[in-house]
Amino acid sequence: MSGAALLGASGQAFAQEATALPDIDIDSEVVQGETAAGAQRIDRSDLRARQSSSSDTAKLLQSVPGVSGFSAGGFSTLPVIRGLESQRLGVTVDGVTIMSACPNDMNPPLSYTDPQTVQSIGVITGVSPVSSGGDSIGGIIAVETAPPQFARSGETLLTGEASAFYRSNGDGFGGAMSLTMANDVLSLTYNGSYTQADNFEGGGSHGTVRSSEFAKTDHSLNLAAQTDIGLFELKGGYHFSPYEGFPNQYMDMTSNKSWFLNGHYAGAFDWGDLDVRAHYRNTDHEMNFLADKGGTANGGMPMNTETRSAGYNVKVDILLGNAGTLRVGNEFQHQWLNDYWPAVAGSMMMGPDPYINVNGAKRDRLGTYVEWEKNWSSVTAIAGIRNDQLWMNAGEVQPYGTGMMQMADVMAATAFNAASRRRHDSNWSASALLRYDLSKIASLELGYARKARSPNIYERYTWGRGSMSSSMIGWFGDGNGYVGNLDLKPEKADTLSATLTFKGGGETGWSVRISPYYTHVTDYIDVVKLKDFTDMMGMPTGFAQLQFANQDAEIYGIDVSGAVPLWSSERFGKTRLNAKASWLRGRNISDGASLYHQMPFNGSVSLEHSLGGLETQVQLSWAADKDRVDPTRNEPRTQGYALVDAQIAYSWKTYRVTLAAENLLDKAYFAPLGGISLGDYGATGMLRPVPGRGRSINVGFGVKF
Repeated sequence: MSGAALLGASGQAFAQEATALPDIDIDSEVVQGETAAGAQRIDRSDLRARQSSSSDTAKLLQSVPGVSGFSAGGFSTLPVIRGLESQRLGVTVDGVTIMSACPNDMNPPLSYTDPQTVQSIGVITGVSPVSSGGDSIGGIIAVETAPPQFARSGETLLTGEASAFYRSNGDGFGGAMSLTMANDVLSLTYNGSYTQADNFEGGGSHGTVRSSEFAKTDHSLNLAAQTDIGLFELKGGYHFSPYEGFPNQYMDMTSNKSWFLNGHYAGAFDWGDLDVRAHYRNTDHEMNFLADKGGTANGGMPMNTETRSAGYNVKVDILLGNAGTLRVGNEFQHQWLNDYWPAVAGSMMMGPDPYINVNGAKRDRLGTYVEWEKNWSSVTAIAGIRNDQLWMNAGEVQPYGTGMMQMADVMAATAFNAASRRRHDSNWSASALLRYDLSKIASLELGYARKARSPNIYERYTWGRGSMSSSMIGWFGDGNGYVGNLDLKPEKADTLSATLTFKGGGETGWSVRISPYYTHVTDYIDVVKLKDFTDMMGMPTGFAQLQFANQDAEIYGIDVSGAVPLWSSERFGKTRLNAKASWLRGRNISDGASLYHQMPFNGSVSLEHSLGGLETQVQLSWAADKDRVDPTRNEPRTQGYALVDAQIAYSWKTYRVTLAAENLLDKAYFAPLGGISLGDYGATGMLRPVPGRGRSINVGFGVKF
């Protein structure tokens, strides 16, 4: 099975006699042994074991070597794979790309998912096939919800799963339910979840982390039909978050409403497979101040974003007999975005007119690829090429007004409106992957890719030059202000990656995985400083106004992971030791400085034991000092730390109870990629990085029926 097939397994594979594919553990040699793309998978059983500890799907991904994350809201962590952040990754949910709809990226794709209702997550940290997607230069994250299930002929099926949890730190609680009703032709599945939490407490003496509360609910309904010509699916859903605080942003999310409708067809024929998807999403997003940042009694600072996206994706696998498989695909994605900030009554700065940040911007992408895959007895090869045509445009903008306090924005709007804003990029990508089984216990995977990504709407079309207006732009959590750049070129990345795997003893045996990599990015979208922000006395505040700019960069590193069984007996159960570690360096070649938000050396060691229905785990995770920082953005240094987590779970028949202690020793630390704690800064006047979460006792309950 190819990496692309692993990440986006077609629906007909699941549309069988009331069964879905078996769970595949992330360290399973089945995953590592059957794909030249080196995909890893987090399955439902692993998510079920950890969902009581986090409502943030991106946070759970950090169990994969090479994956970290920018801290953001309670369910909106921005994933980072091998030093490349979320805007540069290929992220899909049920095979669909969800477009950005916020100048602070408060509603990233994974925020529309809940670990309680996710079936599996496929991750490629290295080189990915071109069929995995375009318009990205980094890794791949593919989230899948539960596939449709059907009853045996002449029977009916009623099945489901329910769960609930409580977390002591922040008084977080929530629950979820999945329910399927089906016969042998039709299947109807409902998924729903709710979660909320108050501000959490930092470790040790760090106290309350302001603006960290959140609440959200997600619901979906999937109708599937199994016919003689294939599987048909129609899925619709609704997401609503009434609030989500962001400790490292000036703003908070005060409403996010999004609904979607997806169609899917999957058919298997004598000549090969056909997979077709169509999708539409409507999102209305609002930002303002929650109570910790002053609230909205005086109007606050409302910021609204409207986004509409639609598209299709067609994939065809053609069987060539002994010559392998030819994979051909075509996809189209349309995004329309309107971003405006209503005037605030009585404000001299925020009025008398609405501030038009982005006026009806359009971003359309048409992608086409051809890929070939061939399996020999001990060798698997995948090679492909793709082209993505991208068209962008945006309308004229305006500042709040024309007063002296607004003059920087007045001049910037005049220049922006006078410029040509229509852009067209033609991006070529290619990849080649080779897997060679050296022996029964060793295999080698090699990959090279040339990938390209065009700027997003906010990188190209934000224009404000005022201190306040530019500070509202940016998803980096650093307190700086960001200005777009109409002259940005697409990023072009050349990546080499390799993975050497040793394994033995079957599925529960030992394994070692060593994965070095190197990426060179031409026209990397970084920043240049325009000016330092100053206070009313003319003194520097520690923040700066920055503009997106093309530069060159390189990232290199190594991921290592392994597992070994310590003992296995009927009387004493099974015990297993797991370990992983990651090291990388990211450098801006143009100015010689470190790239922003690069994770320091980090890793974890865990001891797992199971006996009957009883499961226990103790994990030690650590990160070294972060002393390589980006001086242009005034990135803070953080000290190294080590955390201890523990968990015990018991499963009986269809029931499961989990008790976990997160940060058991209540260690005080700052997250290396957490950004600046702006929520605390507004209340105390003191600058500090965002503290890490303190001790939390988490309880979870689940039942299948």
